[in-house]
Amino acid sequence: MRWTWPGLVAGPMAALLASCGPAKAPPVEPAVAVVETAAVAPAAEEGLILSGALARRREMTLSFRIAGVITDLVVDAGDTVVAGQSLARVDPTGVESRRTQAEADLERVRRDLRRDEALFSQGYVSQQRVDDRRSALKSAQAAYDSAVFDRRWASLLAPAGGVVLERMAQRGEVVQPGQAVLRIADLASPLVLRVPVADRDLARIATGQPVEITVDGLPGETLIGRVVKIGQAAAPRTGAVIVEVEAPSRPNMRSGLTAKARFGPPPGGASASGSAALLRVPAEAILEAQGDKAFVFRLQGDRVRRVAVRFAGFDGDFARVEGLSPTDRVVTAGAGFVSDGERVRTGDTAALAGAVR
Repeated sequence: MRWTWPGLVAGPMAALLASCGPAKAPPVEPAVAVVETAAVAPAAEEGLILSGALARRREMTLSFRIAGVITDLVVDAGDTVVAGQSLARVDPTGVESRRTQAEADLERVRRDLRRDEALFSQGYVSQQRVDDRRSALKSAQAAYDSAVFDRRWASLLAPAGGVVLERMAQRGEVVQPGQAVLRIADLASPLVLRVPVADRDLARIATGQPVEITVDGLPGETLIGRVVKIGQAAAPRTGAVIVEVEAPSRPNMRSGLTAKARFGPPPGGASASGSAALLRVPAEAILEAQGDKAFVFRLQGDRVRRVAVRFAGFDGDFARVEGLSPTDRVVTAGAGFVSDGERVRTGDTAALAGAVR
């Protein structure tokens, strides 16, 4: 039998050539469909603008301590008053009668005590009787002092210099103890604007923060005030906290004028907590919120990274956070389907719904 070389190598060479075909591409990692959005600074959308009424820090409502008929009421709304000025009086007849009666009772008890003390020294009355007379004297003295005190409150005196804001009674009216008669403002105290702030916005406010104030009565003029006090208790019905803004004085600014306050960034550009500025992200981007700690998925190219942020509360459909920059993009819808470092593809909500199905 004759062997030929081509026949000998034909089978092995064919097998070798078949094994050297086109190389297979490595498998492509699947991408999870998500919806992403940019972090937004609150000031980029709208300022925090709140309305309130201007008022003097010291405003006092005056009333009589006793009941009676008003016989004098010498001031009206808008009148200027000085400290110690008599503003109103009630008929003192009733209180004067009580003072006179109390004085007569006091004199009688004093006489009884002097007589019994003399009798006690001669052995005609007991020590207990003398002690009872002394107790009666203390009671009569207290009644007399009370009547004298009431007599002083038959007149209303201005506790400080200022202006009458409101007059709530008229001459000839019968008033009861504690019934409001006049309201006056101390002009030496600063004007303040008290505005209710929702709890979700408190993180944007700090003591000393500058505030732009516009007053309806001063069109075209913007005043710069500052936050001087942040309330420590929220209103039970609304949950709002009263923030007090001190306004600069102007001759034509008066108590009761309506004003608007626009809160800018806290001093130094920081939030009330002293850290970086707050940003807003859609609420569905927040993961595992607990106290002031939370997480979000931040996009880096076509992958996501789990990032810790400080959670400062919700603002409607948004959450306020620290730890991101305004250029960061975070995962919103679909955040629950990805993990740290996973590859994603971005799209709209409809595309995401189709991918999930």
